Amino acid sequence: VLVNSGSRHEAKYLSGISHFLEKLAFSSTAQFGSKDEILLTLEKHGGICDCQASRDTIMYAVSADAKGLDTVVNLLADVALQPRLSDEEIEMTRMAIRFELEDLNMRPDPEPLLTEMIHAAAYRDNTVGLNRFCPVENTDKIDRQVLHSYLRNYYTPDRMVLAGVGIEHEQLVECARKHLLGVEPVWGSGQSRDVDRSVAQYTGGIVKVEKDMSDVSLGPTPIPELTHIMIGLESCSFLEEDFIPFAVLNMMMGGGGSFSAGGPGKGMFTRLYLNVLNRHHWMYNATSYHHSYEDTGLLCIHASADPKQVREMVEIITREFILMAGAVGEVELERAKTQLKSMLMMNLESRPVIFEDVGRQVLATNTRKLPHELCALISQVKPSDIKRVVTKMLHKKPAVAALGDLTDLPSYEHIQTALSSKDGRLPRIYRLFR
Repeated sequence: VLVNSGSRHEAKYLSGISHFLEKLAFSSTAQFGSKDEILLTLEKHGGICDCQASRDTIMYAVSADAKGLDTVVNLLADVALQPRLSDEEIEMTRMAIRFELEDLNMRPDPEPLLTEMIHAAAYRDNTVGLNRFCPVENTDKIDRQVLHSYLRNYYTPDRMVLAGVGIEHEQLVECARKHLLGVEPVWGSGQSRDVDRSVAQYTGGIVKVEKDMSDVSLGPTPIPELTHIMIGLESCSFLEEDFIPFAVLNMMMGGGGSFSAGGPGKGMFTRLYLNVLNRHHWMYNATSYHHSYEDTGLLCIHASADPKQVREMVEIITREFILMAGAVGEVELERAKTQLKSMLMMNLESRPVIFEDVGRQVLATNTRKLPHELCALISQVKPSDIKRVVTKMLHKKPAVAALGDLTDLPSYEHIQTALSSKDGRLPRIYRLFR
């Protein structure tokens, strides 16, 4: 079951509700007295369950033997619409979330933190810029009443999709009729009054966190102290036609860590490998990411290096952004397109991925584009398309996230100037000595 609900809908609520719902999933319900009972029921059909909340979707998923379809749909309906949310469970969730937040700040991999920061910078205080993790100060404020008031608005039939893979469509429809039609949720079925339909407003901006990263990973082979920078620009939503050229561009930029071995599919021919990691041995990481939502998107590059080389690192990244709008080689474009198609096809070998793909597409558009249709669209991307989408993107203000020792970080204005210049260079600073 996928629900069109996530941290982006929490503007009028306490931040962190989706984080709570994710942790509370598959706890006791009207029919099942505890989490253990649910797990035992699933075990009879060799099943496992999982819940994932993102910025715009909450997904309750079960993988089990197809013979247990009726049991599984009944269970999912109960978990989504009849959770007990007992005081004890909510208290346990509070502890789990506090622990997770502590862990997040101590992890050597800053990826989740940086992703939060770049979204906060790009969409200041609105929709997808709202925090996906529950702030510490809200853990005690969120209770059953708050959760029910949120669920009443967002867990409505028009915002839900039941998706299945590996079963006959008619069987699934039959089960949905039996277990989901006309079910009165535990929070009552009043009209949803306060649904936030606001469209993402891209603002651009900078979010900086000064942090001592020198003791992040102590041990026999400690990672040296690094400063992490992420620079992003607004791309487009996954409903727009430009989404495919952006996906190809993201593949073409590629990148990764500098000390990963060149195993299969490591993308050693992507631009961030060839132009950045191969030329500047002191850079630890340069990776391109593309986040896309129903009404907006964000293409960003994450780079990390020693704090003393932050200025140079930022300039290398701004230059790569400017070079995106330059000439695109026929060979590199074909390689990126082939890589994107093969990644798409290889991912769709696994059923959980197909399930998520079907569910998300239907939730957003009521239809599903099939893999061969997507491959055909990828094949049609021309160098002029890449140039067009990049030129449009470079007219926007950048979003910047910076984490670590930021003594040598160029100012936001300088980064903006570099991204609107012809060569991507930062303005020179002349220090006057007495």
